[in-house]
Amino acid sequence: MKVVAVIPARLASTRLPRKMLRPIAGEPLLAWVYQAARRCSLLDEVIVATDSQEILEFCKQRGFMARMTSETHRSGTERVHEISTLIPADVYLNIQGDEPLTRPEHVESLIAVMRAPEVQVGTLKTPAAEIDIHNPSAVKVVTDSTGRALYFSRATIPFDRDGAAPRYYKHLGFYGYRKDALERFVRWPESFLERSERLEQLRFLENGVSIYVAETPFDTVGVDTEEDVRRVEEILRGPQK
Repeated sequence: MKVVAVIPARLASTRLPRKMLRPIAGEPLLAWVYQAARRCSLLDEVIVATDSQEILEFCKQRGFMARMTSETHRSGTERVHEISTLIPADVYLNIQGDEPLTRPEHVESLIAVMRAPEVQVGTLKTPAAEIDIHNPSAVKVVTDSTGRALYFSRATIPFDRDGAAPRYYKHLGFYGYRKDALERFVRWPESFLERSERLEQLRFLENGVSIYVAETPFDTVGVDTEEDVRRVEEILRGPQK
């Protein structure tokens, strides 16, 4: 099974300007993600997909494989789809560029999910830390008994009406796709729930495509704010994760 990992990397982020090149504990954010992905021996290629000449030049300087992609893409999934039209593979992984705590184990868990031929889309979850349960920036996920996602939300799901103390799971920004799933995604219009939650994976669920979710013990912190930068730096400068 040929597996290509794609790291979508826009420079024009809104909440944290130029975050892909933002230094995190002495290294640009994008470098943390790329180097972690490259440590996974199961990947055939790791490619940065960007719309920024500056990011492309940075990748060339570091020896990272990178491709320019359209400026019109509205999501990382659309950027991964463009790469899928250029580079043949059995499975494409979307490793979000703002996840500096990415580990090879995340990639390995995702590839394991995608080995089942019936799986069109896969992703990861981890037990939610207390700080993330009521944090709308940390997306929660609930799954059925076979590991398929029922819903993703910025809200705290499931709602604990009677104090049953359910286990909450945080969704991590890693996806696996087969080419057909990517082709369908870009043909569908933005869905109602996707627009409401600002979560692109809901487009698959609203169109009847199951998302299989693997569990990992390794949490991550997506970098969107200055507070996230400080939190990640504290983790990276502490004991080995």
